[in-house]
Amino acid sequence: MFRLITGIPGPSGFGSASTAEQVTEGIDASNLTAIVTGGASGIGLETARVLALRKAHVVIAARNVEAANEAKQNIRKENETARIDVLKLDLCSIKSIKAFADDFNALHLPLNILINNAGVMFCPYQLSQDGIEMQFATNHLGHFYLTNLLLDKMKHTAKSTGIEGRIVNLSSVAHVHTYSEGIRFDDINDKDSYSDKKAYGQSKLANVLHANELSRRLQEEGVNITVNSVHPGLIMTNLMRHSALLMRVVQVFTYILWKNVPQGAATTCYVALHPKLKGVTGKYFLDCNEFVPSKFARDEDLAKRLWDFSNKLVNAAQIA
Repeated sequence: MFRLITGIPGPSGFGSASTAEQVTEGIDASNLTAIVTGGASGIGLETARVLALRKAHVVIAARNVEAANEAKQNIRKENETARIDVLKLDLCSIKSIKAFADDFNALHLPLNILINNAGVMFCPYQLSQDGIEMQFATNHLGHFYLTNLLLDKMKHTAKSTGIEGRIVNLSSVAHVHTYSEGIRFDDINDKDSYSDKKAYGQSKLANVLHANELSRRLQEEGVNITVNSVHPGLIMTNLMRHSALLMRVVQVFTYILWKNVPQGAATTCYVALHPKLKGVTGKYFLDCNEFVPSKFARDEDLAKRLWDFSNKLVNAAQIA
């Protein structure tokens, strides 16, 4: 907490006050291709901008293609040589995710970095197009399925180039505030006991568990791909549109804990690009430093159960 408030750097040399540009200074990513989900606004946009600034080829995956194309043009105004593509992706639709993966593969690009950034937060109870509670469907299941669809491409890229692939899941410190059982496998769609805050925490816990289990599986295979999860910090973005008034009241009393967008994108960019993290996998990062997540997030059996549960949901959605 002291480092968070003061911005004093941690063991990595960076801290809560560090920006995405600062943590990637001097890094040449010209031989890398990255996908950033939700890259049309907020910290996703800043992540895409900084990756492009470091010369990576960036694919912005976004539900709102018009906004994504506007973001692309704004990045190019600042950086004329930026390599940016835009593809449509709606993470609450299994059909849209499959279409995105097909569209990306049709570009015949390598894939070195996948940043699972997009999400929804504190939204009222609703179901996704596939009949799954919206926060769990968008924040976790959509990224789970997307990652699985792109994994072969990442494995091939890592093997053919010898360059380590990196997958980054954006979680949140909110993963500690979930339902009593952690993940509600038997009541994922229960409306009567739905809590928008706990459902969000559940989905963010799932992001950490997904990263940990995928990391374990890739290590068993001997694949040159790391998988980590990050907490970007408290940032006022469009993600909070369902609770903007509440968040602004909270912000008044906790203003010293909040970050701006460049600071919010720092941990993502650090984990995605920094050479210090070569070979580091299955970890949770906060303020560009390793941090110990909740007990649930460290539960290997829970992670394995979530993996199987997620596969069942995806398979059921494909059949429907």
